[in-house]
Parts: sequence; C-alpha cells; structure tokens
Amino acid sequence: MLHTYLFLGIAIVAEVIATSLLKASDGFTRLLPGALTILFYGIAFYCLSVTLKVLPTGIVYAIWSGIGIVLISVISWVLFKQSLDFPAIFGLSLIIAGVMVVNLFSKSVGH
Repeated sequence: MLHTYLFLGIAIVAEVIATSLLKASDGFTRLLPGALTILFYGIAFYCLSVTLKVLPTGIVYAIWSGIGIVLISVISWVLFKQSLDFPAIFGLSLIIAGVMVVNLFSKSVGH
C-alpha cells in the first residue's frame, strides 16, 4: 500500500510542476516550458494510472485534485504573486479538511 501512495505522491507533485510550467509556457509559445509541461503531465497520468490499480477512482481523484489544488494555489501565490484572500484561504482549508477526512475515516480508501 505504501508503494501505491508513493505513486500517488509522485503524480501529485508532477501535476503541480506541470501546471506551474503551463503558466510559464505562456500558452505554449515558449518551447522549453511547453515541452516540460507535456513531460510532467505524462509522468503524472502514468503514476495516477498505477495508483488506480489499487485504490478506488473517486478516492484517488479526491486526494489528487484536493492536494493539487492547494499546492498549486500556494505556488501561484509565492512564484506568480497571485493573491489569496480570506475566502480563498478558507476554501482551501476546507479542501485540506476534506482530504484528511477521506484518508482518516473512510473505509473506501482500504488502508
């Protein structure tokens, strides 16, 4: 099971890197960031597919998208100077809480 979560973690990190590079690619007008975007999305989806062999799709997607949303929001705030107001921070906190509830209490995860 640890192996599965390792692949999920790699999928999340690769997706966040790809999304950050997508912003840097300027609509795929910059070659290197654009090519790296495609590479990292490929890594993300491959690792996600490995995870889906073991865990339920809905649970995997909830964890992947929830953590990804929070990480890309923080990276956008730090690197791209995009602001986060109180409602955004509150909403992101609810996403984190939701991911924690799913992981800690749901029997669907199959710990």
